[in-house]
Amino acid sequence: MIVITTPTGLIGHQVLNNLLGTSEQIRVIVRDPSRLSPRERERVEIVQGSHGDLDVVTRAFAGADSVFWLVPPDPRAESVEAAYVGFSRPACDAFKSQGVKRVVGVSAFGRGAAVSGKAGNVTASLAMDDLIASTGVSYRALAMAPFMENLLRQVESIKHQGVFFDMVSGDLKQPICATRDIATIAAGLLLDRTWSGVASRPVLGPEDLSYNDMAQIMSQVLGRPVRYQQIAGSALKATLIRYGRSEAMAQALVDMMAAYDQGLATAEPRTPESTTPTSFRQWCEEVLKPAILA
Repeated sequence: MIVITTPTGLIGHQVLNNLLGTSEQIRVIVRDPSRLSPRERERVEIVQGSHGDLDVVTRAFAGADSVFWLVPPDPRAESVEAAYVGFSRPACDAFKSQGVKRVVGVSAFGRGAAVSGKAGNVTASLAMDDLIASTGVSYRALAMAPFMENLLRQVESIKHQGVFFDMVSGDLKQPICATRDIATIAAGLLLDRTWSGVASRPVLGPEDLSYNDMAQIMSQVLGRPVRYQQIAGSALKATLIRYGRSEAMAQALVDMMAAYDQGLATAEPRTPESTTPTSFRQWCEEVLKPAILA
């Protein structure tokens, strides 16, 4: 039995689709089962509710061998620790009480880096990893680079103004990954019953790119000029709060981006195992360009 959290989310949905064609028993935790496709509803066992609820996860993890764990975004959380560590505590209790053997979790890289202790969402993700590992389950933390899909939040400004924004220096080369590759690795780990212990599994994409590099590729793929504009942390925070984030969660994102600008994303050494196939150019052709033309 494999349990999938966030089965209708960006990554969880792709993990689920990767597993549907297998013979594995699959159980999902979902708030709104109507968001599952008819094929998914026929194939999987459904536990309705939040995976931050102890009763829900206790029922869902009963008899489960492996769990795909992803903390859903909570932009209005009172603190970043509550959003990640607090949300995960009930599941950690259920991992122990229900005898779950393996957990594959969506996390972040940067453990051991000089700036990892004040990196907002990254710091909280690493604390979540420690909490999960303390339960005694075998755990693989998917230590991920920033997602290419994050750019989809700026489709309107790219489409109408030819510009996208962030806090990081435009010339700083960093890894960037596609969520499809994260889902492929997660599904492989969930199907593999040979691994044990606690370790991270970096997901770095195929190459390091700066935002200026990305702007050049986007310009070529879209056939129109696109440029990157660096903004101050105060401006980003004000925008996030204006769009509904709590002060704490807005500050956490600013702290994370500041840590990236100080080299957090380059702290993870690239290896053949951590290098994943989907290039930024391919992603722009297959995902960004259709979104811009829609």
